[in-house]
Amino acid sequence: MKLYTPTIRNFFVLLFFTVAALAGMNASVVGQSATIKITVNEAPITNLQISNRAKLLQLEGRGGSNSARTQMAREELINEALQIQEATALNQIPGENEVLSAYANIAQNMRISSDNLNRVLRENGVNPDTLKNRLRASIAWRNVVRSTVAARVQISDVELEARAAAQVSEADGFDYILKEILFIIPAGSGISNSRRTAEANRYRRAFKGCDAAVELSLSYKDAAVIDLGRRHATQLPDAISSQLARLDVGGITSPRVVENGVSMLAICSKNVAQDLSFVTSELRQEVGTDLLQVEADKYLDELRDKASIVNR
Repeated sequence: MKLYTPTIRNFFVLLFFTVAALAGMNASVVGQSATIKITVNEAPITNLQISNRAKLLQLEGRGGSNSARTQMAREELINEALQIQEATALNQIPGENEVLSAYANIAQNMRISSDNLNRVLRENGVNPDTLKNRLRASIAWRNVVRSTVAARVQISDVELEARAAAQVSEADGFDYILKEILFIIPAGSGISNSRRTAEANRYRRAFKGCDAAVELSLSYKDAAVIDLGRRHATQLPDAISSQLARLDVGGITSPRVVENGVSMLAICSKNVAQDLSFVTSELRQEVGTDLLQVEADKYLDELRDKASIVNR
């Protein structure tokens, strides 16, 4: 699901290295008095919250102007107030440790400590609680979506199968029983890929079918024959399924370098079988994520429609 997960963008990382020179030049919020600017179901949002959020948006490189960032900040804070209220009603508010852990993850991704992240924020006029509060609302909303909104998502199996069929190529219409012939390159042996590829090609030229695969491998050092069993073409990388589609039973693919050596696949059995289950499974996850996002947005819109939002 592509729900908005607040993070500090790469821009923020670069900013960290220049912020020291700018320390003291940013306006301080210390001593400013808070004035209520918005109420969301009587929950207040102050001018300081809006100002801090707008500055955080600027650090993230979002918004083309101060006025645009201020408006974005107001909208984010209204949405988050609604999200927190709904999560509270459904007992889905995250614990403080979960929020602090998410905050620490952002710092870790920036390769700085949480204390240094606090410093970067403060030096740029942002109270660290601004980011923590956003994280709290995001986690709370994620919990609401999982516990409540997910039940709204309905995925049509007929539609999924139709979409899967449209994605399947001619090469994807086969079912195989395969053996892998692996020419192993032992760690630290110094044996080159090209040397093992040459040996694999010699094996390939002499290959007479799966029944003799093991016996033939005994003529080579560190060559293994592995039974892969049944594989449908949709479970294989496109390049391999395309090559297998052109071969008959008893055929063997050209050598390819893999992590631990040089590999080839031999066809022991090949049948036409339009198995869409593998493609359908991936589509179900993809479509489900998209539909869940749509339903989450609808749910938040419903909360806004019912809410009493007063701008002052």
